[in-house]
Amino acid sequence: MRPTISIRGQKLKISDEMSKDCLSILYNTCVCTEGVTKRLAEKNDFVIFLFTLMTSKKTFLQTATLIEDILGVKKEMIRLDEVPNLSSLVSNFDQQQLANFCRILAVTISEMDTGNDDKHTLLAKNAQQKKSLSLGPSAAEINQAALLSIPGFVERLCKLATRKVSESTGTASFLQELEEWYTWLDNALVLDALMRVANEESEHNQASIVFPPPGASEENGLPHTSARTQLPQSMKIMHEIMYKLEVLYVLCVLLMGRQRNQVHRMIAEFKLIPGLNNLFDKLIWRKHSASALVLHGHNQNCDCSPVTAPFLSFTSSNPFCFRNKYLLLNNQELNELSAISLKANIPEVEAVLNTDRSLVCDGKRGLLTRLLQVMKKEPAESSFRFWQARAVESFLRGTTSYADQMFLLKRGLLEHILYCIVDSECKSRDVLQSYFDLLGELMKFNVDAFKRFNKYINTDAKFQVFLKQINSSLVDSNMLVRCVTLSLDRFENQVDMKVAEVLSECRLLAYISQVPTQMSFLFRLINIIHVQTLTQENVSCLNTSLVILMLARRKERLPLYLRLLQRMEHSKKYPGFLLNNFHNLLRFWQQHYLHKDKDSTCLENSSCISFSYWKETVSILLNPDRQSPSALVSYIEEPYMDIDRDFTEE
Repeated sequence: MRPTISIRGQKLKISDEMSKDCLSILYNTCVCTEGVTKRLAEKNDFVIFLFTLMTSKKTFLQTATLIEDILGVKKEMIRLDEVPNLSSLVSNFDQQQLANFCRILAVTISEMDTGNDDKHTLLAKNAQQKKSLSLGPSAAEINQAALLSIPGFVERLCKLATRKVSESTGTASFLQELEEWYTWLDNALVLDALMRVANEESEHNQASIVFPPPGASEENGLPHTSARTQLPQSMKIMHEIMYKLEVLYVLCVLLMGRQRNQVHRMIAEFKLIPGLNNLFDKLIWRKHSASALVLHGHNQNCDCSPVTAPFLSFTSSNPFCFRNKYLLLNNQELNELSAISLKANIPEVEAVLNTDRSLVCDGKRGLLTRLLQVMKKEPAESSFRFWQARAVESFLRGTTSYADQMFLLKRGLLEHILYCIVDSECKSRDVLQSYFDLLGELMKFNVDAFKRFNKYINTDAKFQVFLKQINSSLVDSNMLVRCVTLSLDRFENQVDMKVAEVLSECRLLAYISQVPTQMSFLFRLINIIHVQTLTQENVSCLNTSLVILMLARRKERLPLYLRLLQRMEHSKKYPGFLLNNFHNLLRFWQQHYLHKDKDSTCLENSSCISFSYWKETVSILLNPDRQSPSALVSYIEEPYMDIDRDFTEE
């Protein structure tokens, strides 16, 4: 493939057919012989050279397949800026090639995962970040920058992601046919090969391609028929769907990268969200047959259809972290937000006023509303429900907006969540966590939401089921506990008949207001986490415990709470074990948050407590003066003192 022999001063030209044969031999050797792929991956110059073979349509698929396999085992990430004429190469791809190229890009722009769960602890991440700062940008970040420098790259991806799926009848037989094909096709490259064969045969002899429709299988695993048929419409649609999956994944990664601000602006400009909204009703969100099909990478309890996958991929990366989340609505829904603010006599949200109406969704419903409708139709245990709840919650996350909350409350979201938590007695920890987080954001500081809660949870039996779900795993429910605690504090300081009525009637507020309840939560929140096991998932437990103590400090009750923690330690026959652990956790908190602007802003926005008050409270608790009534060390007896342990990782 790479001749060095010169004949009469000219390089020997190897035909595309010869290159295809070489690539096929290499690929099959990799498949059949252990270690060959790894040896090829070690030849960096060879891997770079393979990219140059993608200029030819005849060798594109074979090259892409081989590159994908090699990169899958390559220890060090390849750098795209070393590929000769990368910009020209990518710019000359047709839409089909570009979509398949995204399979390769997915490997080259994602940070490499070591596969070790310990490396996901915050200690390890902080150490890695310090190391990265000294080493400069990673290969993945360099590759992202290289792609974003290609003119029109993001625009083409947006067009691919939002390109209309071929029209279909939408009948049950069509939907089942589509699933039948998917039972043996889960690779976009396989689909490309089949589509290419169909196109070539059509061009050469104008004959119909011999291709089996879904149905009974032969020994080779392919559906069979005795009749010659056209390549099914369902196959063509599946081809398009697989493209969208790859393209959306690449966009997700770019949205979370260093150049995310630039990408956010571009996807808004190129109307990615309205485009996805227009595709929504034409895609399948549920399996329509009783087949036992399980998608690659999903478990038996997952209800996703093949068509759902691109949207799952997109929502899993928080699509609503777009700089203007209101692009998820249409003009009518934006007007509804304005009307809610006007009726409540509160200032309209500035971001709503500044939204470019030409970039929002069109049609009768925006994408957010469609996602809500889909989520309500899912079974309580569906993993799809988890991702959708995450997406809706991220719409609410940040500075609390009454209008945003009321927009969702008017669509029955709170009652639906409570039904899933209480009446269906959902057992899935992931789904429960996403619902508790969403419920907390939906109810925070909102009197109307607490009234709706009390109306739904209208018996002691229901309330006990709800408490059982909360107490079964505080790691999952602590964000709700935090939001209710913050809301209670605000309501108690308001003089309003409506608020007073809610305070006197709401079971949940009455329960959280009791000091024994708060102490029980505080004790367990501190006890279930340690510095060495802190992750992005459970660090919220530490921050929730801090919220409880900050509010106690406001009421000059911080010494009381610390004294009660000390008594609880003694009652468990382990004096010092909890407060020593809490002391270490707060030392780590200072290291982690005082150098990360983004995290500190999130804490401030979500709690409506200034970050300076967070820092002051932590400093007071860590005061080394044993005479201070608000210092942790004042409540740890000398024989049990263990507060200077080094928890840093090399």
